[in-house]
Amino acid sequence: MKTKTWFITGASRGFGRIWAEAALSRGDRVVATARRPETLHDLVDAYGDAVLPLGLDVADRAAASAAVGSAVEKFGRLDIVVNNAGYGLLGTVEEVTEQQARAQLDTNLLGPLWVTQAALPHLREQGSGHILQVSSLGGLAAFPTLGLYNASKWGLEGMSEALAQEVAPLGIHVTIVEPGPYGTDWSAGSAVHTEPMAAYEPVREARRAGATARAPRDPKVTADVILELVDAEEPPLRLFLGVYPYPVVTAAYQKRLETWEAWRTLSTKA
Repeated sequence: MKTKTWFITGASRGFGRIWAEAALSRGDRVVATARRPETLHDLVDAYGDAVLPLGLDVADRAAASAAVGSAVEKFGRLDIVVNNAGYGLLGTVEEVTEQQARAQLDTNLLGPLWVTQAALPHLREQGSGHILQVSSLGGLAAFPTLGLYNASKWGLEGMSEALAQEVAPLGIHVTIVEPGPYGTDWSAGSAVHTEPMAAYEPVREARRAGATARAPRDPKVTADVILELVDAEEPPLRLFLGVYPYPVVTAAYQKRLETWEAWRTLSTKA
């Protein structure tokens, strides 16, 4: 199998780190980016010149372009671009400040846009490539206290679905990866929390109860799945990670269909 070159954002921990290690372990090359590049030194110690560690805040468009340029200069090409960097903003819509809202969209939506735009000229020239957009179960179904996070991932899904249609004739694949709950630090160290308002405490309590009832899976189990995905000749536009999203998303879509049908008479008057 041909050695692949990966460009992975948010490679210091979570899915990004796990997938970087999986790629390197099988002999691929990885451009690993993180806001704090010193967190990537152990990858270099373990895999040497197969790793190019780069500091990158994906919200900085110029920095994203420079990082992609460095990647191509080092390895000559890019085969897989993984837009993984992101975080959760936990809080109700009323509680979110302007600064928090803009920062969430800058990282989770505009960050993948800047990296994708920087990578596309190289992928087009090659006539090949695979872009993995790491979305979420929250990119398909919305949950209370996650409104702006949902907005960022729904935006990523819409942008990526359009992108897939634009670049397919150019030999480039796009896959939206939609994980269920895994044992990353998404809701802990990586998360940002709003200043809570007492009026929404019952909503928060219900969310906490629901989270306690489900046990997150070990994220390491996703490594082989991602390798199989990027090796597929015709990868899908969307891929769930885990079984948890299936009933949740099916119920959400069924409810939408039922609502549209129930209100069809009024809709047709327009």
